[in-house]
Amino acid sequence: MKIVSGPASRELAESVASITGLQNVSVVLRVFPDGEFYIRLDGDVLGEDIVIIQTTCPSMQDGKLFQLAFMADAAKRAGACRVTAVVPYLAYARQDKLFLSGEGISAETVVRMLGASGVDSLLTVNIHSDKVLSQFSLPVQSVSAISLLANYFVEKGFRGAYALAPDKGALYIAKEAQQVLGGGIGYLNKVRDYHTGQTVQSGEGLDVEGKTVIIFDDIISTGGTIVGAVKILKDQGAKQVFAACAHPLLMGDAEKRMREAGIEEIIGTDSVPGPYSKVSLSPLISKQLKGAR
Repeated sequence: MKIVSGPASRELAESVASITGLQNVSVVLRVFPDGEFYIRLDGDVLGEDIVIIQTTCPSMQDGKLFQLAFMADAAKRAGACRVTAVVPYLAYARQDKLFLSGEGISAETVVRMLGASGVDSLLTVNIHSDKVLSQFSLPVQSVSAISLLANYFVEKGFRGAYALAPDKGALYIAKEAQQVLGGGIGYLNKVRDYHTGQTVQSGEGLDVEGKTVIIFDDIISTGGTIVGAVKILKDQGAKQVFAACAHPLLMGDAEKRMREAGIEEIIGTDSVPGPYSKVSLSPLISKQLKGAR
């Protein structure tokens, strides 16, 4: 087995290769003046099982998806036996079912495209809904980074903090965090308008007065849900509020809005490389790969 370090996840791939002791095959990437990509694997993969590590987070998630497809195709043409794509943030996975007439299911489309490019199986992190996994055209496994995030807070001295889910559907995320933190647990009530995307939140039954609260979610995008949650928590007497997620997209002025609302710190993983990726996925991914060998 060899690791192929995709251009979008070079540091993560190098860390996984170091932990697992697997050889890391680098990738030559060129971008033509018209924006098209040239991809070449800079190493021998003949007869090998190949693991391509390539996140597809914004920006240019479409380009990162095409790079991944090109790497899978190149690996198979070079004689690789099997290609596993490790895609920490899987673009388009949030559209995992039909909400309105006339829609497609982009999560299924992306996986079909990757399968046609040579990917035999896919590993991702905290996919938006596990229910969609059985609908894919090739084996897809989603692993959770929530325990890693909770451990970050334990190491910072916040054992016993209150784990909050942004809605009832995400309560399983808060429960996973609670197993590490050992504190209380709860969720916000949230109703979403599928036409506008706007949500209305309320916080009945929360026991957060005088407590440190950590809001755990799979993705933070615009920060709107977090901003609303902080107001509710502060009104109910929370001492301090943190935000933690597997995928810190934080588009536009999301961080500014969250800071102004009263968030102490925003913690994410390196599924989205950047200033918020304070927790590495390399131990989690390495564990999965060692189990597959």
